Amino acid sequence: MFEKRLYARWGDMDFNGHMKNTAYLDASGDVRMMFFSENGFSMREFERLRLGPVILRDELNYFRELKLLDPVRVTLTAAGLSEDGSHFLLRNEFFREDGKPVATVTSTGGWLDLERRKLVAAPGKLLAVIGLLEQTADFQTLSSRVSGDK
Repeated sequence: MFEKRLYARWGDMDFNGHMKNTAYLDASGDVRMMFFSENGFSMREFERLRLGPVILRDELNYFRELKLLDPVRVTLTAAGLSEDGSHFLLRNEFFREDGKPVATVTSTGGWLDLERRKLVAAPGKLLAVIGLLEQTADFQTLSSRVSGDK
């Protein structure tokens, strides 16, 4: 399973002294991009391909608080994927040092052709990389998000 160890940073705190919701979204994006980078798809490679991940929706579920400088383990799994890779559900789970769950972020997304500004199928190598992710117990096959218009 792909995972990274992070810390709740000063800028991640809200008025109540715990990690704010946007910090979970930022950490999820960071871990996603770390996964792609470590598997041959760095930001430079995405720029070269003129392709970028686009998140269409995020769903957050909270279970426990994280406070300043608390260590957190963040995992990344696949919760859904279309056959052409144009549509995906990626899930980040956040765990405290004692292993107790803190939150989950499930992100619905696709691949944006940066020239045409349209969703496209994932290139074969990228689709193979997504296939490296462990699948969640509730994994689902999604419909394609590629439209027929050129």
